[in-house]
Parts: sequence; C-alpha cells; structure tokens
Amino acid sequence: MGDSVAVDGVCLTATATSASGFEAEVMNETLRLSSLAEASVGQAVNLELAMRVDQRLGGHIVQGHVDGVGTVSAVLADGFARRVTVRTPAALLRYVALKGSLTVNGVSLTVAGVDERSFNVSLIPETLERTNLGTLEPGTVVNLEVDVLARYVERLMSADAGLERRTGAGEGR
Repeated sequence: MGDSVAVDGVCLTATATSASGFEAEVMNETLRLSSLAEASVGQAVNLELAMRVDQRLGGHIVQGHVDGVGTVSAVLADGFARRVTVRTPAALLRYVALKGSLTVNGVSLTVAGVDERSFNVSLIPETLERTNLGTLEPGTVVNLEVDVLARYVERLMSADAGLERRTGAGEGR
C-alpha cells in the first residue's frame, strides 16, 4: 500500500494489494493523457516499481508522468531487432531528439530516427521479450514520456523563466 507502480509508464499509487495484484485509483487527467482509459481486462502491461536512490540508473530518468500518447504507424524487421515508428503530436515531438531518450509504455529507449510527424526506435530481442513492446502493431496507442531534462531546458529558456516569483521561500535572509 502506498508504493508507486508504473503501469505502462503511468505512475500510480497502490491503494490495495493482494497476492495476485494491486488496485490503484486513476484521475481523469491521467485517463486523458494516457492509454489507460482504453485498457482491457487481461491486457499485457509493463509494470515497474519505483527505483531506489541507491540503485544503478540503466537508462534515463523516468518519472511516470506521461506527457501524452502516440500511435504506432509502422513495425518493421531490422536485422535481429525491430524498428517501431510512432506518430506523435507536435507538442511532444518538439522534445524528441535523435539519439535522445524517450519512454514508450514506460520503457526507456533511445530515439533511432525522427521526422516532422513521428519518431522511431529500434527494439532489441531482450526488450521485445521482456516488455509488451513486442506486441506492438500499427494502430496501437502507446504512452509517451519525454525526457524531463528537455522540459526543464525549455522552461529555463522561456521568456518568463527569469522572472523571480515570491513564494516565501528564502525570505528573511
């Protein structure tokens, strides 16, 4: 109870647990921004507990704060790997960079290609076997979380980032 569990990349809080699973409450905002509203009983999902601060980071920082969804537009064999192309809203695609990091259904991936409408990733057999990304096909809706560093850089570069806001923090020095 109370632990964070990422479900297809969506950070949820366990509100009840049992030997066979857990329950979580999902806010309307989460349903609007993710694919959870379309989930069905028995559907395979990626599950991941929150990382402890003393663990090795093997990908990029993933918060479970899904930014939106994309739609798989192509799945092609690429040697021993599989290349998946995801059509992405422009509001999210602006944060996607070639060789940068991105999550698809909570899986930290490296961007293999990007154009004005989509990005693609190359999935190795290990990822295909251990996640639900091996079942992706054209038309599948996936959860996307852009790199948090890109969001902070944008905020720092925006026109109003230099404005000091008084919140009471640090006053009285």
